[in-house]
Amino acid sequence: MAGSTTPSPELDPTRWAVLAILSGSLLIIAMDATILNVAFPSLVADLRPDSVEQLWIIDAYALALSGLLVTAGALGDRWGRKRLLLVGFAIFALASLLAVAATEAWHVIAARVLLGVGGAAIMPSTLTILRQVFTDARERALAYAVWSAVFGGGMALGPVVGGLLVESHGWQSAFLLNVPIAVAVIAFGLWLLPESRSPRTGKWDWPGVGLSIVGMGTLAGGIKQLGKAGVADPVAWVLMVVAAVALTVFVRRQLRLANPLLQVRLFTHRAFTMAATAIFLGMLGLGAALFLLSQWFQYVQGYSPVSAGLHLLPAPIALILASMFVPPLMHRFPPRNVLASGLALMGVGLALPWIGQHFRDVDYVLVGVALAVVGFGVGTLATVASVVLMSSAPAAESGGAAAIDETAYELGAALGVAILGSLASSLYRADLADLDLGPADLAAVRESIGEASVVAARLGTGSLLDRAGEAFTSAMTPTFLAGGVVAMIAAGLAWRLIPRDLQPAPDTH
Repeated sequence: MAGSTTPSPELDPTRWAVLAILSGSLLIIAMDATILNVAFPSLVADLRPDSVEQLWIIDAYALALSGLLVTAGALGDRWGRKRLLLVGFAIFALASLLAVAATEAWHVIAARVLLGVGGAAIMPSTLTILRQVFTDARERALAYAVWSAVFGGGMALGPVVGGLLVESHGWQSAFLLNVPIAVAVIAFGLWLLPESRSPRTGKWDWPGVGLSIVGMGTLAGGIKQLGKAGVADPVAWVLMVVAAVALTVFVRRQLRLANPLLQVRLFTHRAFTMAATAIFLGMLGLGAALFLLSQWFQYVQGYSPVSAGLHLLPAPIALILASMFVPPLMHRFPPRNVLASGLALMGVGLALPWIGQHFRDVDYVLVGVALAVVGFGVGTLATVASVVLMSSAPAAESGGAAAIDETAYELGAALGVAILGSLASSLYRADLADLDLGPADLAAVRESIGEASVVAARLGTGSLLDRAGEAFTSAMTPTFLAGGVVAMIAAGLAWRLIPRDLQPAPDTH
């Protein structure tokens, strides 16, 4: 990190308390992205959602959050970041209570969408407030490392906490956990968090809001539909075309406006763009791995929700450790080298256990090591990328930069499930085309491994679940290999595109 010979600005005496509050805020936002992974079997058995509803229950939260982050970042700049964060937590608590009371699958989907709205109001404020209160460059790097550790660790710890709660109190408890934390954050936030704004003139860009939401929503929906119905499905391509048009018009509109919702010219900086891409790809790999492995541990290996969560622990532990070790590494080595190393580690972790052997034959020791390597890689790349991304943006655009950072996190996790999850689903369905079952049962078994377990239990056919488990595990090898290859390509791009001499420096306020 570039040092400074000028006197450091006065340090905020409450900065570490602010970091603690914001970390608590971020923890439940991140956990909600994955906490339902291990609660899924009991939720499916209780509410009986079909395969499309199952995907939306998992993805609705992250997709709603991702679609609204740009709008929320701009709104916080105008309205006040502290105020927006506290309103977001009120929405978050209300949505959690609605989910607890759900009796139909669409109730859960609607609650998850509302949770995403609350999360979108919360997240852009966290990084922006951190940038405001941490004026020393080294302390700010540590604060960003804690932020990355809490976010990534929360995503990875979600299945563990979810498993403990679900086994004792049912899937509704995964939502109920949010309420006391939200109340505590609101109480302490009113007392300790500073208020800040970035004065903006001009009218609110309502067309831009609509374009960003439509563009991101149809993009994710198109990817989901491609995975479910294949490349011949016209609906998928209509959604993809709508996404391309909406996002193109959004970008062109933002370039013309004097006070845009999002300063897209930030992407003209190679370091900024590569940092955002690295975060996106890191979360894509981690989100898909946690989603697929949570199902594999429960449906195929027969683990309880708690046991499945515990078997995933190497990932969050390694991620948190990596986030703490990375700030000193950025002082000794070029950030591009550290970032590329993190991506490469993630790629190795995703691909290593599955090369040259069938997934079901892999010993858990190797799977655990692979999860640790993935976690360490993601923790490394996410910490470096957040520092590079936020320091590459002018202080006046910190809200927009934070929104991009957080969009990369959430969209990466959501599309990891959509893209790699859809690839695994397609391979799974193809392997079960010749089952000797009635049309209705065959369609249900091919929808998902969860539906296969329900049909097998109803028919009393253990061999059917074994066959479905074999198909699911067969689909895992190419899916994880694909994620590993993408990560290795990104590592090469990061090393090539980020300037060797880039040293993020403190900004002035």
